[in-house]
Amino acid sequence: MSDSNLILSARDVRKTFISGDRAIEVLRGVSLDIAAGESVSIRGESGSGKSTLLHLLARLDEPDTGSMTWGGEEQLPASARASFLGMVFQSFYLIPEMNALANVLMAARIGGKIDSAARNRAKGLLDRVGLTHRLSHLPSQLSGGERQRVAVARALMNKPQMLLADEPTGNLDEKTGNAVISLLLSLCAETDISLVLVTHNAMHAERCGRQMLLHDGVLG
Repeated sequence: MSDSNLILSARDVRKTFISGDRAIEVLRGVSLDIAAGESVSIRGESGSGKSTLLHLLARLDEPDTGSMTWGGEEQLPASARASFLGMVFQSFYLIPEMNALANVLMAARIGGKIDSAARNRAKGLLDRVGLTHRLSHLPSQLSGGERQRVAVARALMNKPQMLLADEPTGNLDEKTGNAVISLLLSLCAETDISLVLVTHNAMHAERCGRQMLLHDGVLG
């Protein structure tokens, strides 16, 4: 793929954690290119470093060595992060005191803009994920699948170029998990958003355009 089509590029990324007197090398030279509009799954056994890699891609953590670029830029400052990428986590991370609409609007608040257009977009996204009738419900009043759909809407609120999903079906039953994966893939395809899906589920991984395996700290 041409450099102009790359939305993210990582080269020889390494990450080691210290546990007591042990150095645990989790990532041992990972390289990865993601094209605009591409869907990529990353599988690996528990503890293989999948979430660590995703956190590095999201700039939630820094690699020990290696280089990364986002949209051709070597830096992704916090001010630009909210509009460049969205994240969906296994545990939803909704604010319990806020209803579904307010949780989605939190992304706009972080991006620095709450207005009528933002409210309309949040309502539109919740409608797209099938939750028009749940706008005023608190997370405790929603099922697990509904909470994850709110989280998906929130991740898309700022029109990101990339969506990173970290085991988004890990707390869901099979039927609900399949529905969430279908939703992620269709929404990203409709809006030409790149998707990086970290999952242990082989069937979910195979639904992405490209499948990769993280094993022994190396991505292949």
